[in-house]
Amino acid sequence: MRLDTVLCGIPLRNPVLAASGTFGYGIEFAHIIDLNQLGGIITKGLSREPIAGNPAPRLWHTDGGMINSVGLQNVGVAAFIHDKLPKLRPFSVPVIANVFGYAIEDYLEVLRALEDAEGIAAYELNVSCPNTKEGGIFFSSDPGLLGSLVSRARGVAKRPLIVKLSPNVARIEPFAQAAESSGADAVSLVNTFVSLAIDPETRRPRIGAGYGGLSGPAIKPIALRMVAEAVAAVRIPVIGIGGIASGEDAAEYLIAGAKAVQVGTATFVDPRAPHQIAKQLAKILGRMRADSIEEFRGIVQSAPPCTAK
Repeated sequence: MRLDTVLCGIPLRNPVLAASGTFGYGIEFAHIIDLNQLGGIITKGLSREPIAGNPAPRLWHTDGGMINSVGLQNVGVAAFIHDKLPKLRPFSVPVIANVFGYAIEDYLEVLRALEDAEGIAAYELNVSCPNTKEGGIFFSSDPGLLGSLVSRARGVAKRPLIVKLSPNVARIEPFAQAAESSGADAVSLVNTFVSLAIDPETRRPRIGAGYGGLSGPAIKPIALRMVAEAVAAVRIPVIGIGGIASGEDAAEYLIAGAKAVQVGTATFVDPRAPHQIAKQLAKILGRMRADSIEEFRGIVQSAPPCTAK
């Protein structure tokens, strides 16, 4: 079955990408999986300067998922360009650089540095970071602030710009629309859910930083609903994220209208998960007698709007 597709003008071998934060910088897994068979690689988040990350423990296994608080540990954009990116260039897989910051200027400086580097297909803005210059407001929880960030980033980035949205909001539509109207080429969602696990013996959080981000199969039904809502709210492509561990999971997101999907937590179980999921997806298309992904996407039956009672 034909799994190839095009995302923001970027040809993808298949619609299954390795998500940011769970696949390193990509090159670390080249001895385990053929990187050229992936739809794409999204790097660990890149910042202006190196970040050591949060205190241990950083991960906690939960029923149906995982809580993490790594603290955006990364080598910094300069070291990525000098040490990591050259090792990725021999591969044909599209590389998308995830970018974050604590103020708009941080994002812009990282983007400026990456603009001069070869071998990057697009950028993904992680907007779930506190804006320290605005009293701790999160870019992801204020549509106006989000729009300002995306608009400024659009003025710097010549490559496609994807905005990764947080699920920790009342409604996702205003944020997807703010990203679209400010110049985003696509949105990806969802990031992790703020969560907490407590050790009854010590009466302390099981995560060193206290709160963490919940990911994995437990969040899939909610993430899938939010992706469907975003698809209905914007015209730009939507990339689905959240609990994808099988071809059937990926198929659900595509049927809901996602242009592509990202696989994150499943790679902790098996780094080959994105490739395995793509192969399973091909078999599902075969059973449904679909000749391509495009015949399969967005065919979910209409559901009534979600209303509070």
